[in-house]
Amino acid sequence: MSAERQDQHSKQQVVFDDAASRLENLLTTAAREEIVTDAGRSTDLGQSLLRLRDGMRSHSWRRGTWDVSLERIVRIYDRRTRQEGFHVLHDWDGVAERVNDDAIAVDVLNYLRDQRGADRPDATVTAILLDYYFLYVLTLLSLRIWDDGNADDNLERLNALVRDLQGDYGSGHQFVRNAETLLLLGTSHYEPHDQGYGTLLEKVRTLNRGHRKNIALVHAACMGAHLRFGFEATYGRDMLAMRTDNTVDYPWVCFSLATLMREYSRLYDDGGRRPVKASENADDVGKEAIVEAILSGLSSDPRAFVGEAPSSLAAHEVDRSAFSDLFHRHRQDLVEAFERYRPLPDTFSPLSFCFNFSYNVVKGIVVDALLRGKPWDLTLNDLLTTVPSDDGRAKSKETLARTLMGYARANPDRIRGRLMPVIVYEPRSGHRAFSLLTSKLAG
Repeated sequence: MSAERQDQHSKQQVVFDDAASRLENLLTTAAREEIVTDAGRSTDLGQSLLRLRDGMRSHSWRRGTWDVSLERIVRIYDRRTRQEGFHVLHDWDGVAERVNDDAIAVDVLNYLRDQRGADRPDATVTAILLDYYFLYVLTLLSLRIWDDGNADDNLERLNALVRDLQGDYGSGHQFVRNAETLLLLGTSHYEPHDQGYGTLLEKVRTLNRGHRKNIALVHAACMGAHLRFGFEATYGRDMLAMRTDNTVDYPWVCFSLATLMREYSRLYDDGGRRPVKASENADDVGKEAIVEAILSGLSSDPRAFVGEAPSSLAAHEVDRSAFSDLFHRHRQDLVEAFERYRPLPDTFSPLSFCFNFSYNVVKGIVVDALLRGKPWDLTLNDLLTTVPSDDGRAKSKETLARTLMGYARANPDRIRGRLMPVIVYEPRSGHRAFSLLTSKLAG
């Protein structure tokens, strides 16, 4: 059978709605609790984790009279996604220059077994790891929403599954705010070939306005943090080198900024004559989130989007012009609004938080929860915003960001010949990024 016929046959075998229904059966019942209880019937945590690992590797979950297998779904969807250029479930080994054999969730399980294997069985730890596994299965599904049916409907179905994952039947650990974030999580790994990113961006453009906005919010913030890290660490503050090496990222930042700028412009009343003001109204909280995300995305390289376009954006002039034109139209109001997010030494700021890859942030939060035996109620998205400012969690966000930096410092990567942490929370760097941004916008 030819590869094309195999692909067509595989597509017929798995229907998105059926895959979602099977996962719903696992996430909205006592199934996870029974899996955790069964794994806990071991002499120590190490043995519990081995029993859980068997299910993760086989993608089959059995307990009592029920038997739910995700093997065919994962196998077919993983193969199709790899053909498009993404290894969603598996990390890249930069030393061996190959994709790891075990999935990311299994890699974390193995690490925990080395660290805490001799401890007594811990149901909370096992439950968090099980949820982490399911997070990645849902992430795999996020890249398959275009396969059959309506992509927007499928994404909404996936949003319901994200809520189920983090709901009453789970560990209590919170990973992401919505299914749109899964698209980022699944494509933030290093990939040896980058042809899939452009194709995926064109697919994203077909989604409805609300879904595009949610994708833009998380991508602007995460790409801003990723490129700020690159500017300081990977490229030694060489902007040209960063632009040259990130031809995949710049179009996504540009799309995100253009999408958010259009949303900002729509939020003006009376034909665009009254600017957005902060208030306690829920709609205005959404407005502030857009302003902050625009700031985060611009902070990576403001002149690329409001000045002369780099070569990486040559094919994306429609997005860049749309952003630039609307930004100049609202420049005064936006620059004033940006001041509300100027990083301060004693207040949490996403501009002070930067990292190499988004999935490493999620992994770091999970590892900390596993080592402490206590789930976190902060998602990746929470670390990317201060909105709403009165939710009382600013201190927790700073604590988590500094905790992640502590792990990164203890396990640095070699970058430009130096050992460096790949997750950083540094208020001085945030203030420097903000000052650089405002000076370039004023120039």
